[in-house]
Amino acid sequence: MWNFNIEEKDAEFRDDLRAASGVGRSKKARKPFRAIVGEGNQAYIDGNVPEAMRIMQEVIRIEPRAPAAWTVLASCYEGMNELQKGLQLRVMAAHLTHDADAWEELAQKSKEMGYNQQALYCYGKIYSLDPSNVNALWDRASLAREIGDLRIARQTLLAILKRFPHNLNVLEEIRPILIELSDLALCASLYADAFVHYQGTFPSGMGFDPEIQQDVPGGGFGLMHLLVLADLHNTLGQYEKAKETIRRGCRWLQGRASQKFWDVCEDDREYDVAEGVRSADVELQPGMYPLDINARHRLAVSRIKMGDIEEGKTHAAIILSQDATEYSALFGEIADAYYEREMYVEAGHIYEILGGDAGTSSLYVLLQAAACRRMLGDIKEAAEVYEHIIVADPTHNEAKMKLAEIYEIMNEPRKALDLVMQGKRSDMLRARQEHAEGAIEEATTSLFEERARPKGKAGSKNANKLSIAQLKELEAKKEREVIQSYHRIKELWPRMLAGEEEAEREWLMEAEKLVESFRETRPLFLTSRHQGFRGMFPRSSRRQTAEASEESMADRLQLELGGGREAVVRKTKSEVNPGGIDTFRTISFDDWLQVFLHYAFLLTKRDQYDLAQEVLRHIGYSNAYQSRIAQDAIRLALITCSIHAGAFATVVEQSRKLINVYQFNNEPLRILVASLGSGLRPTDAFLASTLYKHLLRELKLADTALKSPDTLKWNAQLRRYGSGGASVKDEVDEDDDTLVEGTPAPDQKAVGDKAALPTKGNPVSIALYGQICLAAKSYQSALFYLLHAYDYCSQDPMINLCVAIASFGRAMQRQADNRNHLIAQGMAFLSRYRALRGADAEGMDEVEFNFGRAFQQLGLHSLAVRHYEKVLEAAERTCRDDAEADCGLAREAAYNLSLIFVTTGATPLAEDLYRRWLSL
Repeated sequence: MWNFNIEEKDAEFRDDLRAASGVGRSKKARKPFRAIVGEGNQAYIDGNVPEAMRIMQEVIRIEPRAPAAWTVLASCYEGMNELQKGLQLRVMAAHLTHDADAWEELAQKSKEMGYNQQALYCYGKIYSLDPSNVNALWDRASLAREIGDLRIARQTLLAILKRFPHNLNVLEEIRPILIELSDLALCASLYADAFVHYQGTFPSGMGFDPEIQQDVPGGGFGLMHLLVLADLHNTLGQYEKAKETIRRGCRWLQGRASQKFWDVCEDDREYDVAEGVRSADVELQPGMYPLDINARHRLAVSRIKMGDIEEGKTHAAIILSQDATEYSALFGEIADAYYEREMYVEAGHIYEILGGDAGTSSLYVLLQAAACRRMLGDIKEAAEVYEHIIVADPTHNEAKMKLAEIYEIMNEPRKALDLVMQGKRSDMLRARQEHAEGAIEEATTSLFEERARPKGKAGSKNANKLSIAQLKELEAKKEREVIQSYHRIKELWPRMLAGEEEAEREWLMEAEKLVESFRETRPLFLTSRHQGFRGMFPRSSRRQTAEASEESMADRLQLELGGGREAVVRKTKSEVNPGGIDTFRTISFDDWLQVFLHYAFLLTKRDQYDLAQEVLRHIGYSNAYQSRIAQDAIRLALITCSIHAGAFATVVEQSRKLINVYQFNNEPLRILVASLGSGLRPTDAFLASTLYKHLLRELKLADTALKSPDTLKWNAQLRRYGSGGASVKDEVDEDDDTLVEGTPAPDQKAVGDKAALPTKGNPVSIALYGQICLAAKSYQSALFYLLHAYDYCSQDPMINLCVAIASFGRAMQRQADNRNHLIAQGMAFLSRYRALRGADAEGMDEVEFNFGRAFQQLGLHSLAVRHYEKVLEAAERTCRDDAEADCGLAREAAYNLSLIFVTTGATPLAEDLYRRWLSL
């Protein structure tokens, strides 16, 4: 493919460009395009197939939209008996000709070759080119249903219904498909619309059917369609609609649609079968109109399920008077309706009638009969029925479990344990059989993904998926690999913490395998994070509960029989950890989290902060770590790594999330301030607009909670208090996404916990906001908030110092109209700061430095020098006593003092300071 001359290709490209633009002349004369096509056709006519193929391939390279080239090339392949390739090429040519007849021929050929998906596509193209060709839609729907692609069949039949609304043939075709897809609501809607249409078209109840050329009841929409619609309504729980469908529908088919007065009656006296059923004092006497037994059955079921028991019993008695062998299905559905309403006496009687005849009996009927006997307290009789079922089907585990429960109630633990162990053995055997099943698909040359689609509910989507047994085998393999890597990590842990380079590298390699294995597991990262991790193979609650009950019953019975230690040994992993909620691949989630955190720390230490941040953020989205403790650990780890890497914007982001979670709590604020420390980049992050807007909102909420707590509303979604009537969007800014993300999903420990509302003013949050204003040189706003904090806590030296700094800063601004007052105020607060801070002798250098800094800002250099020199003297005494002791603020004081010396011309003194304090 790569064996070509680049110069020749470049020259050819330039010639093509000249020919296309019409500018310039080609360096060599080229044959006209039609001449090349003619040569290819001539070669094919002459029987020179290889030459014809070569020429037509060249034609396609020059102009891919030439349909003749594709057609001739397809004929060449068909002549060589390569029909599949020829069909592919004709499909490509059909896209260029837009001929519906050609697509119809291609659909037929694709179907004959077994390319069903390609045939479906061709039928779709026919309809898109010729919307009047309904036969193509019928063929497409038939093929889709034949291969089990029920969704395409549904889509196609709905398209036919749009063209022929309420067509009964189409309804008959689409009904089983919609039932198979569990789209009962749509099916009921289609039949209900058809019912309304035929009622309006044939109000007399009789109509001409063009297919059989005669009048028929309902114009074709007959009793069977009414029964289907009633069944759909009953299945969907729309019992009132089912009742009205039968009553009005049968009245319409009997030609009595005008007798709407029957709708006033809440009962069904219209279809009574004998006199005297109703009381004699009613105004409207029974109609005694005939009603088909199947329609009466639907009416009985709807009445029973909607709670109209007496009316339902009236209809049920008429049905139960019939032959049970002929109407066994109707008997069973009425019994199920009674059972659903917990009417076990009536249901049990019908189940026993059905179970007493071999022609109507079934395992389901016997199970229901036994359940009714047990619910009525007939334990021994229920046990006899279950024993009969087990004799008929020794592999029926449900019957064994039910009988084991009865044996346990009857104080026969040995029998119960035997049944439970039999059930477990049959489960293992069934699992092995499922594992042994499988199918191998052959590759095809179709343009589409051709696969055998199993007929069944949504089977088309699962054809290429691994079976449960294969998935479990793959999971077992991964589990062995993970356990091996984790053991190796535990062995390397002490050496890695000790700083051994080789151990650290190997630890990182093994940890990377574990981290990627965790991150690639989709059940750990679901959209509904609040549900937690449900295991690698979440089962239906019914099956999971059944298996859990088997295990618990087995152990309970073993302990009762004296096999306590054996019962513990026989516990399976699924029992110790049902659903895999606390562990993943036998490693606890706490141990996994420790691996993630140390992995991120090592990456950050090795200057791979971006990867460490990505891992920690991704783990934070896992269902396994949605508890408050886990989220806090991940956020604190992110803050730690970000401090090391100098990513202070991330520090602010994660601190804000902690502030959101722990509302009205000062600890997140302290974490924020401690994490930022000092410096230009931390200061820039401290002045971020999102942070001060966020803190201002929190200040307002805290003030509202203090002054009018009744106006605050608990937001269950955000799990925090908010202003009354505010939605989630009202609680956040346009550029603020930490409020929603920062609130963890409620876990078992946190559900119902609400933050305690403040009962007194909080100086910490107010002082922090004032410090942000101070750093932004908004001294007037800073004074407002800092003085507010001073009102709450006047004994705090930091607040007094900040008020003094804000006063001096405001005094230095041109807008200040009371400069002397502000300076006096600043000195007063600074003196109070010295009085409060001076109690600690070790902090006197800090006090002296701040006084020197204040006098230097005011231009009183002589006073500033005096205080800076005191700082240096204290540092000299400390270093004289202990050479390795911290010199405190000596370097900062020396630097500021050197600036004063340089400014005043005392350069030699400044040089002495450089040599003593500011040299390495």
